[in-house]
Amino acid sequence: MKLPEFEGYPDGARIWIFGAERGLKDGETELLLASVDDFLDSWKAHGLPLRATRAWRYDRFLIICADTETELPSGCSIDALTNVFREMEARLHARFLGNEAVWYRDVAGRIRRATRPEFRALAGRGEVTPESVVFDNSLTALQQLRGGRWEGPAAERWHAALFAPPSARAGNPRSARAAAK
Repeated sequence: MKLPEFEGYPDGARIWIFGAERGLKDGETELLLASVDDFLDSWKAHGLPLRATRAWRYDRFLIICADTETELPSGCSIDALTNVFREMEARLHARFLGNEAVWYRDVAGRIRRATRPEFRALAGRGEVTPESVVFDNSLTALQQLRGGRWEGPAAERWHAALFAPPSARAGNPRSARAAAK
C-alpha cells in the first residue's frame, strides 16, 4: 500500500488504525481531521514532541503513525490520543474506539462493520468467505501496513478463525469436553 503521508517514517514506526462505524459526511470528516491534526501538531510524551502524522483511507479509516526512533509514545500520550477519539465520538455520534469490530468488504465492495458473532453468522450463511477482503486494524507497525497486511483475504488474517465451527476452534473448552464424552 502506497502511503505518501508516511514517507520518511521508519518501518518500525508505531501505528494505530481507527475505523469510523459509519461513513462520515464531508463536514464531519473535516472536523475529525482538523481535530486530529491539531492534536498531532502538539502531541508530546514526557514533555518531548512526538513526530507523527495521519492518513485517511476509504472515507472510513484513520491511521495514525508515530516515529518511535525520535521519541517513544508514553502511556499517557497514547491515552491523550484516545481521548481525542472519545471527544470525536461524542461530537459526531460515531464510534471509533473498540477492537471488537470486524471490518470487511461486502460482495459489492462496500466497507462494512460487524461484531465477531455477526461476522461468524455471515460466514455460516456464506455471505462472507475466506476469500472476502477484511481489514486488520490490530496492526501496530508501519512495516506491516507497507507489507500489505492491513487489507486482504480473510483466510490470510486472524479473521480465518471466525470461519471455523465453534467445536473446531482451538482451545474451546466445550469442544474438549464434548470430545472426552
